[in-house]
Amino acid sequence: MALDIVVPVREGVVHEQLRYALRSWAANLPHRRVWLVGARPSWATNVEHIRTRQGGTKYRNTTVAMEAVCLHPEISDPFIYCNDDFFVLRRLAAVPVFHRGPVAEVEAYYATRGNGRYLRGLRETRDLLVELGHPDPLSYELHVPLPVNKRGMLAALETGRHLDVLHKRTAYGNLAGIGGERMADVKVINRAPGFDTASGFLSTMPDSFTRGAVGGYLRQAFFRPSRYERGRR
Repeated sequence: MALDIVVPVREGVVHEQLRYALRSWAANLPHRRVWLVGARPSWATNVEHIRTRQGGTKYRNTTVAMEAVCLHPEISDPFIYCNDDFFVLRRLAAVPVFHRGPVAEVEAYYATRGNGRYLRGLRETRDLLVELGHPDPLSYELHVPLPVNKRGMLAALETGRHLDVLHKRTAYGNLAGIGGERMADVKVINRAPGFDTASGFLSTMPDSFTRGAVGGYLRQAFFRPSRYERGRR
């Protein structure tokens, strides 16, 4: 059965990354429907939409979006969870499960960057998982599509509800025991050329997409408008 793609969409931002992400999914990620959760750009068409309140932090907003998705009876179970800056470069027959390796290693990486709230959430999520019997949990905080089972995700959200910044993918992946194959993250954070496309996935920052070499690469790779665009250009 073809699965639905769900993607949280922030209000009040430029959605050009989403436009090209949709083009990549239409070309390379077999699916049934696309659900935008939160905002809906004026140009988006042939998509389903769930409006959610976005009055909290980005972490809380995505938790609200995830709960809405898991409780919606018309969304496939499982579904494919994406962000609006995930690009699939090659045709997939099915969505594989990937992890980033032990949380302890990911924590060491972010500790060098001084990423305050995100790093605190990583540590709190790790401590919660250790307390629940996962002494060396894996990180699933990758910028690639993730297949998600509704019941498993709802259980993870409930377990971590008391945390200010729950790492939802990581909590779900460990508590549901989804396993997977290790890969390096594909997020390109700078404008420089030389990014790696071997995995078949890319992700961008707003600046690297707009002004960087990776953005030029993606605009060239997915220059054809998709069925999800109104007023195609």
